[in-house]
Amino acid sequence: MQNINKSDSEHSENFRNLQTELRERWGAIEDFDSGDCDIIVIPSLSLDQREMQKVEGAYHYEERHLFSLIRLRNPRTRLIYITSEPLHPMIVDYYLQLLPGIPFSHARDRLLLFSAYDASAKSLTQKILDRPRLMERIRQAVRPTKSYMVCYNSTPLERELSIKLGIPLWASDPDLHYWGTKSGSRQIFQECGVPYPDGSELVWSTEDLAEATALLWERQPHLQRIVIKLNEGFSGEGNAILDLRPIANQAPHERVKAIGDCFHNLRFQSTGETWENFSSRIPELGAIAEAFIEGEEKFSPSVQGRIVPSGEVEILSTHDQILGGPDGQIFLGCRFPADESYRLALQELGWKVGKNLAEKGALERFGVDFLAVKQPDGKWDIQAIEINLRKGGTTHPFMALKLLTNGRYERTTGLFYSQQGRPKYYVASDNLKKERYRGLLPNDLMDIIADNQLHFDSGTETGSVFHLMGCLSEFGKLGLTSIGNSPQEAEEMYNKVVKVLDRETSY
Repeated sequence: MQNINKSDSEHSENFRNLQTELRERWGAIEDFDSGDCDIIVIPSLSLDQREMQKVEGAYHYEERHLFSLIRLRNPRTRLIYITSEPLHPMIVDYYLQLLPGIPFSHARDRLLLFSAYDASAKSLTQKILDRPRLMERIRQAVRPTKSYMVCYNSTPLERELSIKLGIPLWASDPDLHYWGTKSGSRQIFQECGVPYPDGSELVWSTEDLAEATALLWERQPHLQRIVIKLNEGFSGEGNAILDLRPIANQAPHERVKAIGDCFHNLRFQSTGETWENFSSRIPELGAIAEAFIEGEEKFSPSVQGRIVPSGEVEILSTHDQILGGPDGQIFLGCRFPADESYRLALQELGWKVGKNLAEKGALERFGVDFLAVKQPDGKWDIQAIEINLRKGGTTHPFMALKLLTNGRYERTTGLFYSQQGRPKYYVASDNLKKERYRGLLPNDLMDIIADNQLHFDSGTETGSVFHLMGCLSEFGKLGLTSIGNSPQEAEEMYNKVVKVLDRETSY
């Protein structure tokens, strides 16, 4: 991590002063979204880098924020986008050509691209901090009194960069990081009266984890499985399943030892994970044990919101998450909106969480993940699982929809309407991944999109928008958001992309 020369308290005060400027400058959300400003996009995934190694093509995830280029539809907006490695020019052109009603050259003149030319495993923000001359070029490129920074997640690194550039960061103070961890989320759910699964306190050793797991089992003797979670894991990559059924007949006084022995046979959700590596992270990241919610008809919805500079909480969207991995714990994609039978309930629960976060001083994006299980009486049992105090896998699809259609989310229905008043739906994924796709260059993808009319059509406001194109050649991995006028149309468009890509790579 970056060495801090000043005291932490002085840094925090400087950061708060910058954020106060942000709140005073853009108190009204309308001004914030449409004002004359320079936006510095820092798409750094400033997460634990050992955990990030579990994600193939991780640094290409900096491309997920390229939806921000659609903000250039506002002719007064300037955008500064920084990446670890230079972006392929065709990828940049692809996003600029999505802009309706704005000449390509006008938008391109208001876009500045910078690169650290560094593909190492360090976070992008650290790479920028390591390059004072790059920081000076960024500083000279913006209008200080009309600028703000946005990021994927806010850590001491992003705070340090904000202070050194003298540019306010539209994100929560890193001092609030705890509220986006597994244990911090559970504490907020308790404070808000939002239902959540039974679980343990935060522990820092495998011995304490075994004891905490045994206590949970004692409180909930009906449990068949327990989820073991690294406190700062993300996208389900830090989760593992403990199956209690093989040791169900153990006497209570023998359970701690039996659980400890079973840790070596945990069912990890991340491919290639081992107990040796997982257990070594517990003293660094902490861990909790949580009841695994069983159910035949079970969904994983989420709600997204933001806390604007005025402190107002705005609900942005709901989704049903598409999960994979051995036990459905890994985030793969999402469908918008969430099922109509519970999406309005999700909004209210998410709003409660947002109000609590706002009172704690949080700012910008937050998401809350849930599990919804249908009961015999037809009602849904909804349990909150965790808070993401950052942008996530549902952020870029929804923002792409919003910016492409200039539409609005209607909280009374939980639907999104285009300017023409049409409800819009989409299916999105960060993980359209097949071995046969390896070797496809961005140019190849553009040819395939054009030949098969897979692009987003601004006239009908339907079609597919692609991202993670830099991942395609090396990893055979692509992201897309397929937008339709009905759930079925969105699904058909997504399936059409898969069918075409499979056909085009059948050599």
